[in-house]
Order: sequence, then C-alpha cells, then structure tokens
Amino acid sequence: MSNISNLTTQLVFFMMCDRVLLCSFGGGNCPQKKITGLYSLMFYNVIAYCTSYIKELIEKEDWSVTVRMTQHSNLKHVAMSATKIVLEWTKAITFIITVTFMLLVFGLEQGLEHYQPTALYSFVTWTYYICTEKVFVDLFLPLLLCLKIKSIEALEPLYAPVFLRYYTVTLAAILVIFLTFYGQARFTSLAFYLTVYLRVKDMVLNCLKKLRTEQAVLGQFRHATEEEILNWDDVCAVCLSPMERARVTPCQHLFHANCLRQCLNTSSNCPICKREYTFVH
Repeated sequence: MSNISNLTTQLVFFMMCDRVLLCSFGGGNCPQKKITGLYSLMFYNVIAYCTSYIKELIEKEDWSVTVRMTQHSNLKHVAMSATKIVLEWTKAITFIITVTFMLLVFGLEQGLEHYQPTALYSFVTWTYYICTEKVFVDLFLPLLLCLKIKSIEALEPLYAPVFLRYYTVTLAAILVIFLTFYGQARFTSLAFYLTVYLRVKDMVLNCLKKLRTEQAVLGQFRHATEEEILNWDDVCAVCLSPMERARVTPCQHLFHANCLRQCLNTSSNCPICKREYTFVH
C-alpha cells in the first residue's frame, strides 16, 4: 500500500508539472504535452530499477546458487535452489532488456514525438522523484554522512527524511499555488491533499517529532567553546575520537553530541563521574 500511495503521489505531482511547467509556461499544444509526465515517470522508474539492481549486485554477499533449508542447516533444497537461479537470471535479463530499451529510445528517438520536456521540467520532476523513490532515498543518508556537516551533530539519520520532505512539499506547494490561478479547483484540491497535506502531516507526526525530541535532549547541554575543547585534550571520553564540536554536561564533562545522546538513551548518569541529572526526553 505504501508503494501504491507513493506512486499515486508521484503521478499527481507530474500531472501538476504538465499543467504548470508545460501547458501554462511552455505554450504549444497542451493535450499532447499532458503525456509528458507519463513518459517521464516511466523513464525514471526504469532508472530506479537499474539503480536498485546495480546496488543489489554491489551489496550482494551470498553468490551461491543453493538455498539452505534453515539458517543453521547445511541441507540444500533443490527446488528452492532452482527457483533462486531462475530469479537471478530473470533479474539479469530484465536489466539488460531495460538498458537496451532506454538506449534505443533515447539514441534513436523512437516513440518520443510528443515527449519534449524543458530543462526546468526535467530538473523539477527528477529531483522530486529521487526525493520520493526508496532506492534514491536510501542513498541520501550515506551522502549526508559523507558531507559531515558539523551543525547537524551526528543526527543525519533524523535530518535526512526531514530535508527530503521539506524539499518535496515546497515544490508541490509552489505548483499548487500556480494551479489555483488556472480554474482547476477539483484537481488542485486533490493535488494539495496528496502532495502537500498528507506529506506535511507525515513529516510532523514522524520525522519532525523524532528530531525535535532528540534536539530537546541535547538542547539542555550547552556547546563547548574552542578553549574548553582544547583543555579537554580534544578527545571524547566515550568514543576516544577527536572533537571539533562538543556538548558540556552540568558536571563539566565534554562529549560528542551523538555520544552523549546515546548515553542518555540508556542512563541518566554522566558516563564519566556517574553523576545523575534530570533531562527531558
């Protein structure tokens, strides 16, 4: 149900882009341009499938063709092994056919008579798609971790979904505002409900709630100054790693924000002196 709901939201967003970015701003024959969203969503789904398959190959650890009866058993099941082989070959053949199809479509320009997206249209639809499709959403967290933004204080798993939802909701809200001036009340109401209201509700009740809870806990401990970090030998007492930013406890001990947060999840005592202090979850 979650995948169906996500696909429906993507389709409605692409239909908004057709009406606003192509029919209203792009000019030309609007009925023909209304299929651009369907073409785009189809191509993006193909790219997502290829990315998912390549990701699966990179992360795959078990390359054996046999399947164990149980986790701790050495017995093999022939029928299950045969099924696994067929499944892997099906994935590989589907991947090859998909890539070949994409190369033929874009290389030979077959069947793309009415597919003429603008640069703005492609940018908006593609960035929205990668922010809502699971295979790309899963890749966003590692990217955010690589950036090592100090102000996030190791809360990337909580910030990542918030960033993605803020971006998609903002795009959808802008398009809904433009749609209200074109007299399409029914579609505008549906688009607002699916792409803005439901996503904002999900963000507030889930992503933002978790993030604010963790921020409230850390907010009770002030940031350490550079002088305090230097006097503390620049090392976190929990993970023994260097500190560029740190939080100070009431007992004047310094820790990485993430290290302190993890300690507070299991105990209300200082990890060093074991002094107990009150904090808000």
